Parts: sequence; C-alpha cells; structure tokens
Amino acid sequence: MNLVYTHELPVGRAEKEKRLKQKACVIWMTGLSGSGKTTLGLGLEKELFRLGYFVQLLDGDLVRRGINSNLSFSEADRVENIRRIAEVSRLFLESGIITINCFISPTNEIRSMARQIIGPEDFIEVYMNAPLSICEERDSKGLYAKARKGEIHQFTGIDSPFEIPDNPELELKTFEMPIQGTLNKALAFILPKIKLNNY
Repeated sequence: MNLVYTHELPVGRAEKEKRLKQKACVIWMTGLSGSGKTTLGLGLEKELFRLGYFVQLLDGDLVRRGINSNLSFSEADRVENIRRIAEVSRLFLESGIITINCFISPTNEIRSMARQIIGPEDFIEVYMNAPLSICEERDSKGLYAKARKGEIHQFTGIDSPFEIPDNPELELKTFEMPIQGTLNKALAFILPKIKLNNY
C-alpha cells in the first residue's frame, strides 16, 4: 500500500463559514439553575435554524451524560467540565458552526478561561439574570429543595457561590419579561454578529 503525503492546507474556517453563509461564534449563557438558560437556548436554536443558520446547542445534562460523564461537581471537576466544553466549542467554531452553550459556569475565572480558549472575539457571554428566589420557584426538578435539605452538596446558589459576570456582552433579566421577549432581545443582539457579509 502506497501512502501519498501532500502539503495541502486543510479547508479553513472562512471557507466553511462561506459554505454555511454565516459567521460562527459561541454564545455562552451563564446563570443560576432555573434562570432560563436552556429554555432560551432551545428557543434560540430553533429560531436561528428556521432562519437558515447551522447551530449546535450544548447544555449541562447533555455533556454530563457523554464527554464529561466521569466528572463530579467538585471545584476541580467543574473547571475541567468547562475546559472540555470550551475546547469542543472551539472545534465547532473552526467548523463554521454557531454554538449555543447553556452552563452555570459560576465564577468569573472559569468563564474567563472559556473565553480565552474559544477566543475573545468569538465569545458572546449572555448573563441570564434571575434572583435565587425566582429560580427556586421555577425548579421543576426539585434540586434546590434537595440542596437545602442537604441531599445535594456543592449546589450553586445554596452552598456553592455564583459570581455575577463583570462585563457580559448581553444581560437578560429573565424575571422581568416572558420567554418570547427574552428571545426577541437575544435575537436582536445576535443576528447582526452572525450575518456573513454579502449574504
């Protein structure tokens, strides 16, 4: 068997974006459990896809069932969880794909790490702002109640801190508007950033 070696460069991100007719980016939604990250992420994915964009949604439940199934919720494993997600997101980015990430990512340090891995120019941080009391009211899984009873440990907002983002690109006060209003505001901000020139 003869192997042929070439010095050709791989297909670049710009060429892939041109094929997909979009500008790739990573939309990183952060906020407490129950703040509306996945709800908005799903709505955003559906609407962008309807408009002709190629989008991939990642959330905590999805990645912890697969690539991060071996990680706990310790501080070190939370950092590793976000590091892996950021690396996967960068691969999607280089493929020209718009990625919507829905992760608590509770500290400024951990979000800064993700931003640096992905690249600041391609990272859109969206702070899903909802008070803890509202998030507890929305808690369909009963996670906050279990955390308050001591059945779940290191739960963000109860016995593990959440740091409000210093300078998010977009802040959405999900307790002040219905989901459609939140979606409309997110779309108005994101659409100009993913539109490829000449398309």
